[in-house]
Amino acid sequence: MNNFLLLGVSTLATTVGLYLVPFCKTAVLLIVMMSVFGVSAGILDTGGNVLILALWGDKGAPHMQALHFSFALGAFLAPLLAKLALGTTEPAGNHTEPDPLHPALNQSAEADSGPVFGAPEDMNLLWAYAVIGTYVFIVSSFLFVLFFKKSSRGPKAKMSAQTFRRAKYHRALLCLLFLFFFFYVGAEVTYGSYVFSFATTHVGMEESEAAGLNSIFWATFAACRGLAILFATCLQPGTMIVLSNVGSLASSFFLVLFDKSPVCLWVATSVYGASMATTFPSGVSWIEQYTTIHGKSAAFFVVGGTLGEMAIPALIGILQGKYPDLPVILYTCLGSAVFTAILFPVMYKLATWPLAHQHKANRKSEDQRALLSNPSINDYEEEDEDEDAEEWNEMDFEVVEMQDPLRPSVTAI
Repeated sequence: MNNFLLLGVSTLATTVGLYLVPFCKTAVLLIVMMSVFGVSAGILDTGGNVLILALWGDKGAPHMQALHFSFALGAFLAPLLAKLALGTTEPAGNHTEPDPLHPALNQSAEADSGPVFGAPEDMNLLWAYAVIGTYVFIVSSFLFVLFFKKSSRGPKAKMSAQTFRRAKYHRALLCLLFLFFFFYVGAEVTYGSYVFSFATTHVGMEESEAAGLNSIFWATFAACRGLAILFATCLQPGTMIVLSNVGSLASSFFLVLFDKSPVCLWVATSVYGASMATTFPSGVSWIEQYTTIHGKSAAFFVVGGTLGEMAIPALIGILQGKYPDLPVILYTCLGSAVFTAILFPVMYKLATWPLAHQHKANRKSEDQRALLSNPSINDYEEEDEDEDAEEWNEMDFEVVEMQDPLRPSVTAI
C-alpha cells in the first residue's frame, strides 16, 4: 500500500477519534474510540519507520532519530496541555448525590437511561482534544497532498536503487530484535508509568516532588532524542546503542542500590531517561546496515516493542501489589538493562560474522572483474595476439616458399 496514503488514513482516523472522545457518554463507545487510537498508533509507528528506511535506507539514522524525537516531544507536551485544560475550572452545579443505600441501582439506571453522545460538562476538556485533533488533521492533509502529487515515486525509485542486503541469519536477527525491543520498551514504559507511585509509596516523596520526578524522566528522554539527531551524524547506530546500554545499566544499578535515597532517585532517573532515549531508533537504523528491512520485518519487531509495553507494566503492577516492600519496578529495569546489554553483542556477532566471508568473496570477484575490465591489460593482450598472428603468417609464408620454389604464383597468393 502507498506509504503516504496509509499514514494519511491512519492520522485521519486519529483525528476522528480525538474529536469524538469528549462526547462519549458510555464506556463501550469510549472503548471503541480508544481502540481506533490503538490501531492508528500501531500503523503510524510501523509505517513511519518503514517510510524513513524507504527514503534514506542505512543513511537515515539522523532522520530516524528526528522521527522518534517528535514522538517524545508530543508525549511530553500533550499531557501538559491536557493538565492545563483539566486543572483550571470544574463545574460547580449539576451534581446530584446518589442514594447511599442503593448505589448499584442508581448506576445501572444512569447507564441505561443516559445518552450515548453528549457535550462534556467541562468545555476545557473539549478544547484540549479539539486542539490536538486539529493539529493531527493538518498533518494528515499534508500526507494526502503528497499522495495526490505522486511524491511516493521518490521512495520507490530510491528503494529500487538501493542494494538489497540480506544477512545470513536474517530471521534470527529479527527474532532477537523482537526480544530486544520487548524488554527495552517494556522497561521504558514501566518506569515512566510507575515512578510516581514508587516515589510516593516507597521513598516517601510528596506528590508534587513525585510529579516533578516523572516530568524529569520524560524531559531528559525527549531532550536526548533531540540531541541524538546531531549525534547520529557522527556516531554509528551500534555505538549509540552501546552507550545507551551502559547508561541504562549504571543508572538502574544505582537505583537498586540506593532505592531509598531521594537524591539518587533524581540523578539516576535523569540518567535513565537520557539513556533510554536513543535505543529504539538506533536499533532500527542498526539492523538496516546489515539486512534490508521492509514492512513485514519492521512490523514484526515493532510488535515486540508493543507487546512489552502491554505485558511488562501489567505484570509489574500485579507483583508490586503482592510485594509492596520490594522495589519490583527497579528490579525490572535492572533485569531488562542486563538482558539488552547481553543480547546486543549476540545480535552484532550474528550480523557481522558472515559478512567477513562475503566481503572476501566479493573482493576476489571484484578483483577478477577489474582485471578483466582493465583496458590496458586488454590492449596488451590484443597486441600480443596480433604479433602472434603476424609471426604465424610469416612462418606459413616461408614454409610455402620452401616447399615450391619454382611456382611464384603460389608465393604471390
